[in-house]
Order: sequence, then structure tokens, then C-alpha cells
Amino acid sequence: MRWLSKDRWRPRLATVVVAILIVVMALPLVGLFFFRLYENQLIRQTEGELIAQGAVVAAVYASELRAAGISPDKLGAKMPAVRDNTNYPYEPIEPSLDLASDYVMPTRPAALPATADPAFAAVGARLDGILDETQKTTLAGFRLLDPHGVVIAGGDEVGFSLGQVEEVRQALAGVYASELRLRIPDQPPPPLYSVSRGTKVRVFVAMPVELDGRVAGVVYLSRTPNNIVKHLYGERGKVTLAALAVLGGTLLIALVFIRTVSRPIYALIERTKRIAAGDREAIKPLDHHGTREMAALSAAFLDMAQKLQARSDSIQTFATHVSHELKSPLTAIQGAAELLRDSGGTMDEAERRRFSNNIVTDAGRLNLLVRRLLELARAENLAPSGETTTLNAALALLPVDTRLEARIESGGDIGLGISGENLAIVLANLIDNSARHGAKQVAVGAASAGERVAVHVGDDGDGISPSNRAKVFEPFFTTRREAGGTGMGLGIVLALLKAHDGTISLVDSARGTRFEINLPVA
Repeated sequence: MRWLSKDRWRPRLATVVVAILIVVMALPLVGLFFFRLYENQLIRQTEGELIAQGAVVAAVYASELRAAGISPDKLGAKMPAVRDNTNYPYEPIEPSLDLASDYVMPTRPAALPATADPAFAAVGARLDGILDETQKTTLAGFRLLDPHGVVIAGGDEVGFSLGQVEEVRQALAGVYASELRLRIPDQPPPPLYSVSRGTKVRVFVAMPVELDGRVAGVVYLSRTPNNIVKHLYGERGKVTLAALAVLGGTLLIALVFIRTVSRPIYALIERTKRIAAGDREAIKPLDHHGTREMAALSAAFLDMAQKLQARSDSIQTFATHVSHELKSPLTAIQGAAELLRDSGGTMDEAERRRFSNNIVTDAGRLNLLVRRLLELARAENLAPSGETTTLNAALALLPVDTRLEARIESGGDIGLGISGENLAIVLANLIDNSARHGAKQVAVGAASAGERVAVHVGDDGDGISPSNRAKVFEPFFTTRREAGGTGMGLGIVLALLKAHDGTISLVDSARGTRFEINLPVA
């Protein structure tokens, strides 16, 4: 195909389909690893678990402090008023950490040396063993802090202060706080885990302990969230089923696409090549269209191919007729000219004049044929102008024909969807044919039927014999060749009417010849 640049690369349809299917299969992985959707869920799950554990420890811690009779003046800041009382007396704390948007803070600062209040230290000593046992099951790190942020239980930081840590500072003010901090691993993670950002952070939760409306301390918890790869491996059965479902869905999409789009397109391409090679048997509908749009495309293509084929046949037939019509007068002219040339002065004046007249007559016929061919070409390439006219207006454009009388019987004022000039050409050719076939009168009438108008043109001439009725619209067919007929008048009429969405047909008549023209109403 010359109009397609060979230098420009264009992907094949199969390549585009494969790329789309790969993207479809990759979407779940993109959601997991690029958008961190599942990893973020693990972060929030960890925060939620720490909130639940911290709430229990805070309740136990507050109960121990109340039982120990801690003086109110040793308590910390007042707890802020609860702004939302819709859930009273419940005060749920929802996980709020977001791995995708929250800033991951540096590793937790080291605890600073401090001295704990003996009363709080005694309570912490009683709870230290409980926290250790709990940590063995939950894997969470626990720190119990007094109202000044000094560790009184949990781990090896007892007697040190964490009050300078941001989330602890907020909790000492009576506000729940949580943070994501960089994690210092005890050992290098496996290479496969490196794709997960969640292995590099640790969740810290600081929950204030309330006693008589004041901050009695802080439960400080931390834990590394579950690793996404490790978690997926633990759910490998479900992950395998999900992967099979994605693969099956992708293959189903591929099958549907191939059957409904790809296969019909390749079939249409193959059919196009066969038609271009001259295979007339290829001009038929596809065995399988796939979609309504592909069926419409195939139908439009085949319709175009049929019209082009018919046009090619028409041009071939027309060229044969033209060559035949032009060959006869050319041969006669050539023969007469050769006789005049070779006579050598022996031809008398009468014979010379006869041959000269033959040359002039045949040259005139050639000139008439060429002129009629030009008129036919213009008619076949005519575009509708959108003009309208009536029979009265069209007949007024015709010169007076002394050979016969043309009269309008009915519908002279009905609007017709054709210009007056073109309708005048149509009527002039039909009236000229009637005059050549012995007619004395031509009757023209019109009658509208919905959005169409039927125009009849009838005469009282000799009529058309039954054997010639099927040939009247063939190019160059004429029964008056000796009288100068070219057989192209009805061809011009047919082309003009076709350009204006009109038709013409020969209908039965008791006398003479009758044509019926069908045109759109104005």
C-alpha cells in the first residue's frame, strides 16, 4: 500500500493485544507493590492490634495506680475534653497511619537517664512480669511510663526517660499518638523481602493512661508490621487461586478479543487481497464478523468492492462500445481518404465529391460522438446542487420544437428536487427521442406520493418493439443510426437522474412510448 509509509514502525494487532493482556495481569501486582495498598493494610492492622493491647494494659495500669492510692498531685496534665460525644461513653481510636502519605521518622531516640517516682516504680515492678509474658505472644514491645515519661516497666530501659520522644510528648499531654519510624533490623532481611517497604519501618503507639481526669502515665508500644511477601507466602493457597483466576480471566479476555476483533480483521485483510488480485468469488460476506461494528465495516467494504467491480465492468463495456462506435467512422474516413489519395487524378468529380462528403459526414458523426461523450461524463460526475424546479419552469427553458407539441397534463407546479437546467436536459433528450420515432405530441405530467414525485413522459410515436425494450438504456444502442442517432441520450438522462437520487423506467403504454421518472419532492 503506497499511502502507508514503510519507514514508520507500526505495531501489529497481536502485539497490542499481548501488551494489553500483560498490563491486565500486572494490575494486581501494581496495586500491591506500587500503590502499597496491601502493605498499608498491614500497617493499619498492626496499629489496630497495638491500640487494642495498649487499651487493655492502660486499664490494668490505671487500676493498679488507683489501688496503690497514688496522690492526685503526682498525676500529670489534665485530659482534654472529648470533642465528639456521639459515641459516649465509648471512645474508639481508629488506626490512622498511612505508609503512602505519612512521613517515616528516624529511628526512635535513645532513652535519657532519669529517676522514677517510687510509687509509680512499685506499680511498674508488679506489672513488668505481665508485660514480658504478653510480649512473648504478641511480639510487641511494651513500655510503661509515669506522668513524666520515665520508664517504670518493660525491657531494659527501666529508670530512663522517653519524654523527649514526639509521640510520647503528645501522649503525656493526653492525646493519642502514633508514628512510623525507621527500623533497625537485628539481621539482614532475605533478598526477596527487599521489595517490601514495610520491612524497614516499625509502628509506635503512645496511649495516655487516664486516672480521675488526669494523665497518670503512658503505655508505649511498638511492633514491626508483618512483611507482605511473608504474609502472601503464608496465604499461598489463596494467592495461587487468585493468580489462577487472574490468568484465567486474562485468557478469556484474549479468547474473546481474538474471536470478536482479531480474527475478523485478518479475515477481512485476506479477503481484500483476494479482491485486489481479481478474485470475484471473494466478494461475499465473512463467515464470522464478531461484533456489530465489524459486520457493518465488512458490509460497507463489500458494498464498495461490488460497486467498484460494477464500475470496472461498466467502464470496460463502455470502452468497448466507444471503440466500436469510433472505429466505424474512422475506418470510413481512412478508406475514403486513401481512395482520394491513390486515385491519381483518374477519379471523376462526382466520385471525388461523394468520397469527400463521406469524410465530412463521418467526421461530423465523430464530433457528435465526442460531444455526447463529454455530456455523459459531466452527467455521471455531477454533484447535486440542492436547487429545485417545476415542470413548467423546465419546459420554459426548452426552445420551441417545430416537429412536435409538448404539453403539461398535470402537476406542472409540483416542486422537484433537481435544478431547472438539468431537468430541461432530461426532457430535451426524451422529446428528441420521441421526435425521431415519429411522434407528433408529447404529454408530460407529475403526481406526488409522499416524499417522492412520479413524472411521466409519453408520446404518440411508433413505440419501442418488445425485442428492443430491454436495450433502450444500454450505451450506444439506437435504431436511428442512419439518421444521426448516437444511442447516448438515455444514458445521459439516466446519469443526470441518478445524480439527483432519481430513477427512470420504461412503462407499458397503449400507444407510443411512455417513460416514468421518479424524483425526490422539493
